[in-house]
Amino acid sequence: MKQLIQSFKTGELGLFEVPAPVCQENGVLVQTTVSLVSAGTEKMLVDFAKKSMLSKAKDRPDLVKQVVDKMKKEGVKNTLEKVFTKLDTPIPLGYSLAGRVLEVGKNMSGVNIGDRVACGGAGYANHSEINYVPKNLMVKIPDGVDDIDASFVTVGAIALQGVRQTEPKLGERVAVIGLGLLGQLAVQLLKANGCKVIGSDVDPDKIALAKKLGADEACHAGDLIKKSDEFSNGYGVDAVIIAASTASNQPVIDAAEISRMRGRVVFLGMVGMDIPRNDYYKKELDLRLSMAYGPGRYDPDYEEKGIDYPYDLVRWTEQRNFEAFLGLIEEGKISPKELLTHTFDYNDAMKAYDLLEGKVKEKYLGIVLEYNNKINLEEHKIVKRTEKVISSDKVNLGLIGAGNFTKSVILPNIQKVGGYELVAVCTATGVSAEGTGKKHNFKYITTDSNEIFKNSEINSVAITTQHYYHASLVLKAIENKKHCFVEKPLCIYEEELEAINEAYSGSSIVQVGFNRRFSPMVKKMKEQLSGQIAVNYRVNAGVIPKNVWIQDREIGGGRVIGEVCHFIDTCSYLIDSEVESVYASTIKKSNQSIPDEDNVNITLNYVNGSTATIAYYAYGDSTMPKEYIEVFGNGVSMEMHDFRELIIYKNGKKEKEKSANQDKGFINEFKAFKEAVTTGTPAISFDSIYNTTKTTFKILDSINSGTVENVK
Repeated sequence: MKQLIQSFKTGELGLFEVPAPVCQENGVLVQTTVSLVSAGTEKMLVDFAKKSMLSKAKDRPDLVKQVVDKMKKEGVKNTLEKVFTKLDTPIPLGYSLAGRVLEVGKNMSGVNIGDRVACGGAGYANHSEINYVPKNLMVKIPDGVDDIDASFVTVGAIALQGVRQTEPKLGERVAVIGLGLLGQLAVQLLKANGCKVIGSDVDPDKIALAKKLGADEACHAGDLIKKSDEFSNGYGVDAVIIAASTASNQPVIDAAEISRMRGRVVFLGMVGMDIPRNDYYKKELDLRLSMAYGPGRYDPDYEEKGIDYPYDLVRWTEQRNFEAFLGLIEEGKISPKELLTHTFDYNDAMKAYDLLEGKVKEKYLGIVLEYNNKINLEEHKIVKRTEKVISSDKVNLGLIGAGNFTKSVILPNIQKVGGYELVAVCTATGVSAEGTGKKHNFKYITTDSNEIFKNSEINSVAITTQHYYHASLVLKAIENKKHCFVEKPLCIYEEELEAINEAYSGSSIVQVGFNRRFSPMVKKMKEQLSGQIAVNYRVNAGVIPKNVWIQDREIGGGRVIGEVCHFIDTCSYLIDSEVESVYASTIKKSNQSIPDEDNVNITLNYVNGSTATIAYYAYGDSTMPKEYIEVFGNGVSMEMHDFRELIIYKNGKKEKEKSANQDKGFINEFKAFKEAVTTGTPAISFDSIYNTTKTTFKILDSINSGTVENVK
């Protein structure tokens, strides 16, 4: 199937052949019939992507500072590799469409295959022949509304939310500054609400259109102050909606000038926001921002998991705004088609962007793409990109998951090692699959992991998805006799660990991404050690907010399971034994912005009599280096500072080794996996992987029980 994609790095834009998305349990697959090109938002994205690297940096000084800070910690080379990988990520365009349901997720009710639906949401309602859309980002289209009108649903909800923030009352006089798509819809919505409306713009055609659509007055932006004074009988307007898109601060100044005492000013468009304090202070103006489509936006529980807000407490969510907007169209109070200036066949979609980029000198407002291709879903699950022949003497890899870490760390290091053949990549979206497949020359791209496991050209699988997928995918790899590299953790529940343990026969390799044991500095430490030793491992982990997926117990498992496993494995490698028992305690804080377990002291007792302590803290200062290891044993003391400096104290002498860039062992990790696949001998024993993973569960048990927990 085809999807419209743009390179964030180069600005290259085009229709690309990508695999169809997989229908997940909390949503539906939709075959698009019409999608709306947002003249404001998409033009901004296209223009930004086409800027030079320097211009991008000037526009985002906050991100530049993050890059500089990262360079100080990880080194220039490592940081730049990650930055360029991030910039090289393709982006989908589009966020508003109408279509028909192709497939229904198991947790869905009230929607059937063939139903007409309107869908919204960046990253979901794309300019693509088929889209996966979660249930709270779609609504059924009323019989009296056609697909073209329904395709305006997202911009309609944005305008509607802006009007709701204005809290208009019958008979009030409201000004709308900027008469683009949002402004024109806001005018109609305000009129439907019983308000008197004055609009302003610099374009005479938009001014005329606003009058046609019901505005009581419309004028050039330069005449707004005078006309508003007349319009409000000298009192000032009750409210102002700023729907303009400009870097200028003039709309903010004008809004204060034309408002009455204690009036309301709502920011709906992208404008300069240098607020003239005196003007707003003297009138006690109420400033409000309107958040996109409404409550639920940017909340993963609402948008991705489909958890709705209580109707009585949050009357107008983004989905209910979608419904209300379509209802107003059905009643004839809103006329989106009146805003339509251009219609293109989807196969000619680039003509729409020629308009946005100014290559075609025509005025435009509403632009829609119409889809007429017949799609057979089964034929679009996997796309063959190349005809390259896969030899049998390499690690023939199927990759499942291609997030930022995979693209910036795992894939570059695999390619540095050599001896790997990148056969197929499976990602959650066709955009990601196409971008990763193109950059790293995968033969196949897909969004269905089953295509990886049934591919006879693949002998090894790398699993780098969100954590809750790990266990089921590892089990599939074992079942299909594929060697398996899985990013940490192995799994997030103890019953999953036992299921993997029962299924594992040793006939294929299972290696977890415990890369730190492969770091040159850690390996050098190991060479100095024998017998019983003591390890102190301090981690200045930094805060990860509760709303990030790794903190979700059902998705990421939390930080003990998802990250502390790294440090347990490193200690076990240095000690050359398995954990026998564990005791853990946390800092009990009244501030519950993060879980208590994110600040934890862990004591590990080993079978061979050694001990290790792991001090894992999230509440430290981020300028302090992240990881520090001390080791004491058999007349040797050692310090390792963040994989950039190693100090060995031995025989009364001090030996120091420094590195310009961190080496956390990623290259050696994939060398070890390649050798393991070739020889059949695991780089990390499964018993050690099992012990480390079980220890993470026992750490949580110890935190809850306040006692020592046995691991073996």
